[in-house]
Order: sequence, then C-alpha cells, then structure tokens
Amino acid sequence: MNTDNLLKRSIENKELFWKEQAREIDWFEFPQTITSQDQHHYTQWFADGKLNMCYLCIDKHIEDGFGDQIAIIYDSPVTQQNKKYTFNEAREEISKLAGGLVSLGLKKGDTAVIYMPMIPQTLFAMLACARIGVIHNVVFGGFAPHELVVRIDDCKPKALITATAGVEIVKRIPYLPLVEKAIELAQNKVENIIVFNRKLVDNQHEMFEGLIDYEELVQKSEATECVAIESTHPLYLLYTSGTTGKPKGITRDTGGYATALKFSMKYIYGVEPGETYWAASDFGWAVGHSFSVYGPLINRNTTVIFEGKPIMTPDAGTFWRIISEYKVSVMFTAPTAIRAIKKEDPGGELVKKYDLSHFRKQFLAGERCDVATLDWFEEHIGVPAIDHWWQTESGWPMLGLMTLDDNYTIKRASAGKPIPGYDIKIFDENGYELDANHEGYLVIKLPLPPGALLGIWNDNERFQSSYLSQYNGYYFSGDGAIKDEDGYIFITGRVDDVINVAGHRLSTSEMEEIVSAHPDVAECAVVGIDDDLKGQIPFATVVLKNGSVISEEDIEKEIVKNIREKIGAVACLKNAMTVKRLPKTRSGKILRKLIRTLLDKKDFQIPSTIDDERIIGEIQQKIMEYRAENKN
Repeated sequence: MNTDNLLKRSIENKELFWKEQAREIDWFEFPQTITSQDQHHYTQWFADGKLNMCYLCIDKHIEDGFGDQIAIIYDSPVTQQNKKYTFNEAREEISKLAGGLVSLGLKKGDTAVIYMPMIPQTLFAMLACARIGVIHNVVFGGFAPHELVVRIDDCKPKALITATAGVEIVKRIPYLPLVEKAIELAQNKVENIIVFNRKLVDNQHEMFEGLIDYEELVQKSEATECVAIESTHPLYLLYTSGTTGKPKGITRDTGGYATALKFSMKYIYGVEPGETYWAASDFGWAVGHSFSVYGPLINRNTTVIFEGKPIMTPDAGTFWRIISEYKVSVMFTAPTAIRAIKKEDPGGELVKKYDLSHFRKQFLAGERCDVATLDWFEEHIGVPAIDHWWQTESGWPMLGLMTLDDNYTIKRASAGKPIPGYDIKIFDENGYELDANHEGYLVIKLPLPPGALLGIWNDNERFQSSYLSQYNGYYFSGDGAIKDEDGYIFITGRVDDVINVAGHRLSTSEMEEIVSAHPDVAECAVVGIDDDLKGQIPFATVVLKNGSVISEEDIEKEIVKNIREKIGAVACLKNAMTVKRLPKTRSGKILRKLIRTLLDKKDFQIPSTIDDERIIGEIQQKIMEYRAENKN
C-alpha cells in the first residue's frame, strides 16, 4: 500500500477519493452530490445521501449473519461487574429505548443530553438517539451542575438521560443531586428526565419528582426501526470546555463521519472486522464517541467499555489484564495513562503476568508522547506505540501513520504524517509556508475531509472567528508544528505553549522532552512564567518515579544542566519543582495554563474539566515552600 499515493489522490481528486470510501459503508440512498456548500460557503459531504448510524453499527451486522458476535464487553473493576452483549442483545435494548424516546415525543432533529458514567447504557442511549435522528450531547459524568446548565441552555434538549451514580475508584459519585440542581438553574426546562438506576446503594432519597425509570421505559416500549437520515444531519454535539467563556458546541454530521471512521479503522488502526478493539476513553470525549462507540461498531469490532483507572483498579497491571483477558488486538489511550503505569511499575514487573501475544499495536493521542515513555513501552510491552494527533473538531486522526500493512516507519516524538484528506501546511505568522525544520502554525487547506465539524451549534460567527478567519481558505488548528524533510510532523504544542525568552521563541514541549528523559522523572510540565527582565522564563514541574531516592536539590541541578547542554543557556531554565502529581483534566491532559497561572500568582477559575480540585491547594503549598527555599 503506497500511503503517499493515497494522500496525493485524496488531495488532488477529493470527490472521487471520498466517493470510493463512501462505498465502504451501507447507505439507504447513495449520494450523487459528493460536495456542496452550505449557506456560509462551508463544504458539506454527501448532502443528498441517506443512511443511519445505528443501522451501520448494529443492524447491518445482524443482517450479515453476525448477530451472535460479541459487540460490547463491559469491565468494571470498581463495581466488580462484567457483562458481554451480542449484536442481537444490543439491538433489542437500543431499539426499545429508541421506541421509548419516540413515545415521549422525541423525533428527528430534537436534542437529548446524555449525562452518564462508563456503562453500556450510555452507549445504548447514544445509539438509540442515532436510530431515530435525535441529536445527542454526551456530557462527562460527574461534571458540576454549571456545566450541565450551559449545555442544556445552549442545545435545549427534549430529554436528559442520566444514571443514579458514577464510581471513582471506591467512591460513589451521586449524579441525581447534580442533575436536580442543574434543572433548577437552567433557563430551558427539560421535559423528560430518564434515569438508569444502578442500584449500587439504597438511593431512594436522591430521587425527585418526574423521573422516568430507564428500565421500565425499555420494558414497556415497542422496538423501533432505524430512520433514514440525511448525511448532513447532525449526529451529535460535543462541547469543548474552556476555563473561561461559553463552551463551543462542536457539531458532527452523519454520513461524512461514518465514512471517515470506516476508513480510519481499516487504514490507520489496521484492525480487522471481528477483532477486539479498545479505546480507553470516557464516552464524554471525542475519542469515546469515535473509537469507543461508532468506529469499532461500524467496523464490526468488539469494543471494550472500561469503568476504572489504569493504576488503581486494582493495580498498574489493569490495562495488561484487560488486553490479555479479552484478546485485544489494538488499543488506543492517552500518553498520560502509560506514564502513570510507568511511574507505578517502572520495571514492568506487572506486564510479565499477562499473555499479550495477540496484542499488535498501541495508539496514543490527546497529548504529545515523550520519548522516555515510548522507550519504556517498547522495552516492556514490545509492540509498536504509535503517536498520532487530532482534535475534537476533526473527529478522527489528522496526523498519524497508515498501518493497514506493516510498511510504515515510526519516528519517535513525531505525530506521523498527514492522513489522507488533510492538506496540511506549516505557516509563519504572515501566512507563508515554511521550509522543512522551521516551526510555525499548523493549518489545513479547505475543504476539510468528511467527518470534520459541521460548525458550532447555532454560532457560525464564532465558528468563523475561531477556525477560519486567521488565514483565508485554511482551517487554523491552534497548534504549533515542525515538518521535517521526510514529511513527518512534530507538534510543538498549543500556540500559547511557545514562550518568548528575551526575544527568543522557545518550545516548552522540546524542554519537556529533555526533562522527561531524566531516569528519575515519571512526568513533567514545562510552562513559561512571567519575568521582569526576560519577559518569560521556563519553569519545570516534575513528578518523580516511585522508588526514586534523588533529592529535590539534585534533580533540579541535573535538569537545569541537561537543558543547558541540549538547548543552551538561552533556554534560561533554572527552576525545577518536584510535586506529587500534576493537575489534569479527566481525559488526562495536563492543565499547563493552570500551573502557569498558579506560579504567576494570578487569579484563576477552577477548570471545569479538572480531575481533582484538591491538587490546586497541594501545588499552591508546594510553590510557597519552593519559593521560600529558593528565595524567588
């Protein structure tokens, strides 16, 4: 397979290329119009085609004779529950839940908010909505009421589907009090609140008036068939949260997305129908939508729903246990999960307990993966760890490697090459394309390929200003990057992660690479803090590996020395503070902006996506101690 030729064809003859790919999925009406323009002159894909996402994920496989294949494996070490569902069993519940939604008055074009934990019923709710053309918005379970309110008032759902609780390691997180508070605060009143009772404890005191029991609704409802949906009809909304301002409701189409996901599963992930594929992501994130639900099920893969943590349920061997037990062929997770495992099990002792002989590939995304973590993975797991890059907005990979066959070469620290459909350039500030090995802004020539965002829900002005106004005719990613002479692209981080030290533009990600290569460092974050003399200077925050005995003073000296040797004195990194843990989002991204704000002693809002608010106090205390000791 000539991947360069695939990319060339996808850029030079977009319509023919994607028409061919569209034939890989089943349409109720195959599109005759491959591309068209919406009212704002933004490209749409397959506008006159009709299909149904739930049909592609479930019903088609049953019609093809695979109804008894396991579609879903639910593994919950936090509740000691395991369950498997065949395609036949999944269709029964999904079609009846869809019927229940119809009986409540929901119809194609309505919206529903799904606020649930990592349980099969979340997936069923998503597919039930897709079955009848209801646009779903999945909200990460456990978000504060304010986050629910913002989404309810923006998308005005006719139903809110929730569960009684989620579980964080051993702690039960009650959802209904949060839902009740959100309903009270929201300007838009939700007509139907459907709740799945997990029955983990006696929770009658949490119930409130007007709740509809999920199981009763399913039992009493008639199964409903799939509705024909236009390709450009929104499948879902997914809000990207910021620390300030209103979240953006990224809108995803149906036909282009289904085409892109089928292409991804085959060419990028190289996974065969019938195999087990596991994306260890929450349903509330883009990865959970694309590669825990829709992608694998379209491709007739068994998908794993995991409710737990990589290092605490019960130990840092959990990932390897699941891969071994369910014969996972290909896995996708965030680098932070692998770093956490590496920190707890630096010698890879827990890996040796499991048979990973059928495990072929590990994909990483969400954050750039440092070389030290890739080295650890290669040494102890022995399968390719492939970093790739994409965004909530794209819905599927933009950079990566085509791994359908084994004719691919990994360059460590690179996110790979442009994926077919993405005409990627590296621009300077004035919109001129840069030569190889020069850092600039990653942009994509329009039109974006199928599966990318339709826009921002009810806010075209924000869509244009956020993504399309920086360079005429190009999508602005907001990330910095370098392309090498072989066409591999290295993401240097969000544009605001490039710091200016006395007029020198320096990449904090390059410094992080050097810091994380230290044998005692488990993970780190380097941010630019304010400096009266130089404008900004870098500051490293470091987590040490378990069992490390190096002193804080010595680790700081060695890190400063390594940065000076590799980058030079211009980097001016003189501060390396050791902490027990870094602040992260629930999806595993390090909250670098928060670290920077705390170090600069500026006012801040607690990010809605933070995993544990207590870490803010921990870091503030550590900063005070560090500054007292270092008199700065």
